[in-house]
Amino acid sequence: MKILVIEDNKSVCSMIEMFFAKEGIEGVFVNDGLEGYNLVKNGTWDALIVDWMLPGMDGVSICRKIREEKLTVPIIMLTAKDSESDQVLGLEMGADDYVTKPFSPLTLMARIKAVTRRYQAQVPKERDGILQTEHFKINKTTREVIVDGKMITNLTPKEFDLLYYLAEHPRQVFSREQLLESVWGYQFYGDERTVDVHIKRLRKKVETVSQFFHTVWGVGYKFDDTTKADQI
Repeated sequence: MKILVIEDNKSVCSMIEMFFAKEGIEGVFVNDGLEGYNLVKNGTWDALIVDWMLPGMDGVSICRKIREEKLTVPIIMLTAKDSESDQVLGLEMGADDYVTKPFSPLTLMARIKAVTRRYQAQVPKERDGILQTEHFKINKTTREVIVDGKMITNLTPKEFDLLYYLAEHPRQVFSREQLLESVWGYQFYGDERTVDVHIKRLRKKVETVSQFFHTVWGVGYKFDDTTKADQI
């Protein structure tokens, strides 16, 4: 694996670097948040380890910008903040997991393996215009949706487009504005509840996977077929 570590504490970096060497992991270490963010955009990484407090750009901002730009990479946040509200903020901004300082290298390695396994398992496979995951198959050419072997025939064109877009970007959180622009194809200046209505209809029509449409409070929606969502 090739992992980017954005951490300004050199002692922490040295500890992680030694453990990576034992595990055969290629680690790249930077001490500045903005420099690290630029490396994320211009490189290919199996995972990111990002400290919360950084010079140049803080870890929460890095997570938010990575998800806004729809970059698919596992992110583990290192933080000395152990309050529930801080942890929720980090996760809502795009972190997949967090490790509270001080931490054991074994704990960090276990978290790395867990998040990379989840990403590898849910990366949608597209072949001949067909997007396929564990639960469903979507044919972009024929606009057919098959869920657990059952054909779904009552989707409107926009419901299909919304489902395909979310399934194509698993676990990424999109605001209503982003979905309107990406799925509807233009910036929408009217009622953003259009997205809410379509999500509600999708949940009803695609019942067997409706549990995987997640509402992210204060942000928007994501599709994640590894965990169940509250039905809202």
